[in-house]
Amino acid sequence: MALIVVGTMAFDAIETPFGKVDKIIGGSATYVAYTAANFVMPIQQVSIIGDDFPGNEVAELQKRGVDFAGVEKVKGKKSFFWSGKYHMDMNTRDTLVTDLNVLTDFNPVIPESYQGAEFLMLGNVDPELQLNVINQMKVRPKLIAMDTMNYWMASAMPKLKEVLRKVDALLVNDSEARELSGEYSLVKAARKIMQMGPKYLIIKKGEHGALLFHENLVFFAPALPLEEVFDPTGAGDTFAGGFIGHLARTKDLSFDNLKTAIIVGSAMASFCVEKFGPDRLRTLTRGEIDERIRQFVELVNFDIQLV
Repeated sequence: MALIVVGTMAFDAIETPFGKVDKIIGGSATYVAYTAANFVMPIQQVSIIGDDFPGNEVAELQKRGVDFAGVEKVKGKKSFFWSGKYHMDMNTRDTLVTDLNVLTDFNPVIPESYQGAEFLMLGNVDPELQLNVINQMKVRPKLIAMDTMNYWMASAMPKLKEVLRKVDALLVNDSEARELSGEYSLVKAARKIMQMGPKYLIIKKGEHGALLFHENLVFFAPALPLEEVFDPTGAGDTFAGGFIGHLARTKDLSFDNLKTAIIVGSAMASFCVEKFGPDRLRTLTRGEIDERIRQFVELVNFDIQLV
């Protein structure tokens, strides 16, 4: 049931209208690993860190079944660092600092012990690196999912399209779906994007939920109405971790089970925003996760009689 997770492990500095933190653990692969570890193990991590990345953080992840054989540690260099400030609506943010540091050396290598993994989650990194990872797999995983962003659409579209032809599922937000497809209607955008390769498309709409597309089928999952959103950093990666974690645990790629995976992803993301960084994900219990998923089911469950 192994799941390979490729992405960044980093430090973030975050400011929101509700608080500020100068240095906290972040990175796409960190959020995915913390989340997916609730559903499946081992998580076979592929990333790069500097020698400033805390040993206790590594130990905490390892305790949860995260394998670090694919994580390169570069001596004498610092880990990737990002700093951002969120506006009052929490949907828009300004990037203040991006220090790539060790990320400039990132050349992911899939260890022999990772070969045979049935699920692969490609975090939001250079499409060239995503392609490199896919090409290293001796046996194609049962499901390859990927995340990407506007930056790669603007700077590496030919390579991005090459990756899209090789993946099963793409996770993007609504503005990224529109940019990638050139269509404003998300239904038209989805049709165009699926023609590029992915069988499944998940379009995240933040506080307005998420859409799942497959062939002519569409499913909409709401977001849980939350009284407070403290820090949205990592919510998309947490969503991805819940989504792929559920699929890796169940090994069921039916549309109905993908719908469940979207609900699981949404539930996990709703926890992530409650505290800075991955702090809330560290204290989650199985009981809390099950209760939150039940809340999502209640949110959309109704009986109706047509007369």
